[in-house]
Amino acid sequence: MDTETTKPTLLCLDDESDNLEALERVFRKKYNVLKATSAEKAFEILDNRLDIAVIISDQRMPAITGVEFLEKSILSHPDTSRILLTGYTDIESVIAAVNKGQIFRYITKPWDSIDLINTVDQATEKYLLKLTLKEKNRELEVALNELKSLDKSKNQFMILINHELKTPLTTILSFAALLKETLLSEEQTLFTDRIMRSSEKLRTIIDDVLLIVKGEVGLIPVKKDWVSTDWLIKNIPPEISQLLKFKNQEIKLSATLDSIEIDQHLTQNLLSRALHNATKFGLPDSLIEIKVYKDLNYQAVISINNKGPTISPGIIEKIMQPFLLDENIMNHSVGMGLGLSICNSLMKCQNGELSVVNNSGGVSVLFKFR
Repeated sequence: MDTETTKPTLLCLDDESDNLEALERVFRKKYNVLKATSAEKAFEILDNRLDIAVIISDQRMPAITGVEFLEKSILSHPDTSRILLTGYTDIESVIAAVNKGQIFRYITKPWDSIDLINTVDQATEKYLLKLTLKEKNRELEVALNELKSLDKSKNQFMILINHELKTPLTTILSFAALLKETLLSEEQTLFTDRIMRSSEKLRTIIDDVLLIVKGEVGLIPVKKDWVSTDWLIKNIPPEISQLLKFKNQEIKLSATLDSIEIDQHLTQNLLSRALHNATKFGLPDSLIEIKVYKDLNYQAVISINNKGPTISPGIIEKIMQPFLLDENIMNHSVGMGLGLSICNSLMKCQNGELSVVNNSGGVSVLFKFR
């Protein structure tokens, strides 16, 4: 291995050749030392060498000052560490060197060799650290771009798959409906009904997955309007009404706001899902309360509170994630665990947030609108 290529490179600029020789003797064992007796020669070296770790420049020179040279060297070598040698302690030149030349340190002549060596070593470490950080940043940028590309590909794939699944599914449902209109035996009717139920279930899953993907990529349009809070308990879906009747549950609205600014369609969707969970997991003969109010941060909040078993924080974190398949949590129930994930996506679309908290004797789902 060529030792000259493995050593850090040091550029020394001084119009006095004796000083350059002295600097070379001090650093030649550890550094690849390049010497220049004029700024022109130093700039020529800079044009041909991009690997210079440290520049040492004298301040007093005939055509240019050390501060001026170091300032110009920043353009081509921004990461290089710079050290100024000065034979006098003129505070103004020192301030100029720090501000304009971005020096690592200034050293007065005559220099102390040990101090100078330590200073150059520290300056070299700073230069190498900058290079390492730049390389790490480049690697992180590449990794980030790859993740963005993968995320984009994933979303495009999901949208494509949903579209391709819907096409044959529509055909199955259409022909099953046609079969229902024909004369069928009891057994054929049973089979046809099962085909249609399973197909409808599959269509619901496809629609839910597509909704999550659209929410993640920002493809869900949002149109906010002021809506009366009384609207929240109107038009409750029939399946929820049937479940309420079956479990002898009641829904009550308690509002301190007359109206709330929301996207009515999206909010109807998430409320239906949250109410379905509240009735399903709520205790029989219990009250499900919908509250509308402003919290301490003046955010409009819709909360749905049901009486029932509380949920541990770890479980809450899990059920907020899409595609949850946990036998213990889901209690062997059907579905893909998308309910709260979809609610979360719909809230994000409205620049809001969703949270699930335990209350006295039950659970509250909070929808906060900014």
